Amino acid sequence: MFIKEIGEFGLIDRLARKLGQPDESVIVGIGDDAAVLQVKEGYQVVMTTDMLVEGVHFLPQTISFHNLGFKSVAVSISDIAAMGGIPKHAVISLAIPPMVHVESLESLYEGVAEICSQHGTHVVGGDIVKIQERLVISVTLLGEVETGRALLRSGAKPGDVVFVSGTVGGSAAGLSLLQGEGDRVSVTERDKLIEFHQRPEPQVLLGRLLQQSGSCTSCNDISDGLASELNEIAQASGVGMEIDRLAIPIHSAVRSFASAVQKDPLDFALFGGEDYQLVGTARADGFPALQMRAREMGISLTRIGIVTKEKGVWLTSGGQEPRLIEAKGYCHF
Repeated sequence: MFIKEIGEFGLIDRLARKLGQPDESVIVGIGDDAAVLQVKEGYQVVMTTDMLVEGVHFLPQTISFHNLGFKSVAVSISDIAAMGGIPKHAVISLAIPPMVHVESLESLYEGVAEICSQHGTHVVGGDIVKIQERLVISVTLLGEVETGRALLRSGAKPGDVVFVSGTVGGSAAGLSLLQGEGDRVSVTERDKLIEFHQRPEPQVLLGRLLQQSGSCTSCNDISDGLASELNEIAQASGVGMEIDRLAIPIHSAVRSFASAVQKDPLDFALFGGEDYQLVGTARADGFPALQMRAREMGISLTRIGIVTKEKGVWLTSGGQEPRLIEAKGYCHF
């Protein structure tokens, strides 16, 4: 079924039915000129926006509409997680080519509903317009964080521990695989790499732990690559970093794929992006307890380096000469 058969308002009605019922913080949701939201006393609003453009961020032939909807919201939730916030409300706008089927858009919103339900987030509005060629998805997400307690990139101090959650490089390896680069990996490894790329897991619980611990001094989510995010923290904080290349956590499936395509797995980890793990710094005396708490929650938190007074982010490995890590992650321009 094409959109012209049911019209714009018919489409909005069908998509809205895919979403769950909002909580008491939504005074007015979908259906009026604007949403009305209740803000809790003692909290500040955290807001972020992301766009996904067909041909730039995704290809319809390599991702289902369901997973596309899931990922579209997940990347914005990850921004809120990096600030130590709680994701609450989403506004989603679509620019839709005329030949996209209604059923495809319903599947997209089922993916949206899945990720929103996992994090207690509610879609409260949006916009739909016609575009001639490529699908565009814009997500604006609002969250909340205790007043004056948001995690920033600018608080790292010399002597702090540099940490990263989970593993890195999986999304970039998954994208390379989907683009046809190498197929000599097991079915299990292939599925894992594609999952890394198409269904990222925003680290909201970890973000809250970091924010409430009092030990975390800076935080960033990995959207453009570990190298890029480390440099962002270092520059914002006016410090440098020494990173142990052997400590960087890389999934075994990434190592297998890198071997198959004769690439260094570290390149996927440092420069690939879209892992949506959290990278940050913490006081050295508080990190062990933080790491233990994360482990109790089923989250791995790995120490990968230390903050230094000297500027620049340097990669170290045993007795080898340190190598400067440039911020070579994904950049649109």
